[in-house]
Amino acid sequence: MNRLNQLAEIHQSGKPYIIYKSQKGFDLYTNFSQKIVLSNKNIKSFLNKKNRYKSKNTDLFIGFFGYELLNNLIDVKVPKQKNFNFPKGIFYKPEKKIKLNNSLRYNKKSYESGNFKINISRKTYRKIFNRFKKKIKSGETYQIKICTKYKTQSKIDPLDFFSRLSSTNLAPEAFMIKDNNYSIISCSPENLITKKGSNISTKPIAGTVKKTKHLNKLKALNYFRKNIKETKEHNMIVDMERNDLSRICKVGSVKLSKQKIVEEYKDLFHYVSLISGKLKKNIKNLDIIKAMMPGGSVIGCPKISTLNLLNNQEKENRNIYTGSFGYIKFNGDMRFNIIIRSILNYKNISEISVASGVVVDSNANHEFNENFIKAKALIELF
Repeated sequence: MNRLNQLAEIHQSGKPYIIYKSQKGFDLYTNFSQKIVLSNKNIKSFLNKKNRYKSKNTDLFIGFFGYELLNNLIDVKVPKQKNFNFPKGIFYKPEKKIKLNNSLRYNKKSYESGNFKINISRKTYRKIFNRFKKKIKSGETYQIKICTKYKTQSKIDPLDFFSRLSSTNLAPEAFMIKDNNYSIISCSPENLITKKGSNISTKPIAGTVKKTKHLNKLKALNYFRKNIKETKEHNMIVDMERNDLSRICKVGSVKLSKQKIVEEYKDLFHYVSLISGKLKKNIKNLDIIKAMMPGGSVIGCPKISTLNLLNNQEKENRNIYTGSFGYIKFNGDMRFNIIIRSILNYKNISEISVASGVVVDSNANHEFNENFIKAKALIELF
């Protein structure tokens, strides 16, 4: 049986599984022997757990941390918000791993969906935007990301959605989870943590421009370089991520490996840098997660005061959005993304959350429209 047929068979059996983008294609994880639903009470023991490494390619836990859980871990309070009681985080222990190539070729097209409703109107967005602009001018934050949600009642086939999304908008941190009562489909472009041995890196994205007929990669790079707002935003985020890494890395080891390059996606171009460092001795998984999460590029800076401003403003739980998905190997290596450009389907409701950054030079209309550009590739799947 070829590997795509194996995937189709696993999918049709109803067995839970996970697909994660690898360097040469996708990794499919299934036959889960453990499923750990995380809470504020058990997350530390989960991260401190010692697991025996036997050099198997399934010696790992794979799953996600939700936004609220990561806030709690760094002692940032999230006030009571409207939510549909989705788990704060879930990790799985796979017993089977199958390598797939980039072409998933699964097309079922069996889904039902209503129209998407946005949780913040343009008028409301402008009010929040102006409120945060005052906070920036008073020095409480330098940059802040306003989250908007698009929601619809829907039944979807997650593998069909993920296959189509990957064929049109393949992203380096794409993933999919299919479980009995929920699914997540993501074309996340942003790597937050790659740790191998004592080496660790992060790849912040800060800067977005819509693709047009007249805008190629080189012109996009020139646009970012000449745009004061995009440059400021990028520099702030790079500085913050460098500081986050410096808390867990040896003095002098944190360096910009790639600075301000452009990556191309279906509807947009991104402004990207790569920062790397060497971990101090005796740094634990818990130390790494607390230092790096939630990822600063999707929050704003400074991180803690900006999180407090966001959490007091937002009326709805972010669930998975701006949390992190990835794996922790039993030998201590890990890889995590930032959960953006994602669809969470739970209780037959699909939600897509997006955000754009507000700095002192920002324009409310532009940022509101940028949010829609980011959601567009996902909404079009419906």
